[in-house]
Amino acid sequence: MAAALVSCTQASSGGGPGADVPGTSAEPAADRARGAESAGDADRAGREAPTQEDTAVPSPEPALVRDAFATLQATLGETCTPGAGDCAYFLGRVTQELTELDESMRADSKGPGHFAKPLADMKALFATLGEDRTEAHLEKHFSAIVGTRDGINTWMQDHPDDYR
Repeated sequence: MAAALVSCTQASSGGGPGADVPGTSAEPAADRARGAESAGDADRAGREAPTQEDTAVPSPEPALVRDAFATLQATLGETCTPGAGDCAYFLGRVTQELTELDESMRADSKGPGHFAKPLADMKALFATLGEDRTEAHLEKHFSAIVGTRDGINTWMQDHPDDYR
C-alpha cells in the first residue's frame, strides 16, 4: 500500500522519473512554447529593470569651514621635536588638517575671496612642501607648517562668524 501511495504521489506531482528535467514533456511544441515564453520573460525583465546606478562611492563634500577649523585648532596644544622621531604623526596631522581647511574654504558659500589671506598662506606652504610628506621632509619645514597653522588660527580668531 505504501508503494502505491508513493507512485501515485510521484505521478500527480510530476516527481516520477525525469522529474528533475525541467519542462520536458512528450510534446516538443509545448517545450518550444515554454522556452520562448521564458526567453520573452527574461528579455522583458531586462528591458523593464531599472538602469543600474553608478556604484562608485561619491566623494564626500568638504567639511564646513567651522568643522575643518575646529580639527586644526585641536592641534594648537601639540608639538614635536624635529629630529627626535616624534614628528611624523603631528606634522602629518597638521598638514592634513590644513589641506582639509583649504578645501573647505574654497567650497564655502562666501567664496575663496573671503578667505584670501589663509588660502594664500596655505598655497605658499603647499608649494614649499610639494608632494613629499615624509617625516624628514616635513621636519625640514617644521617652522613653515606650524607658522601657517598659527597664522590661520590668528586670522580665524578675527573672523568668529566663520567658525561659530
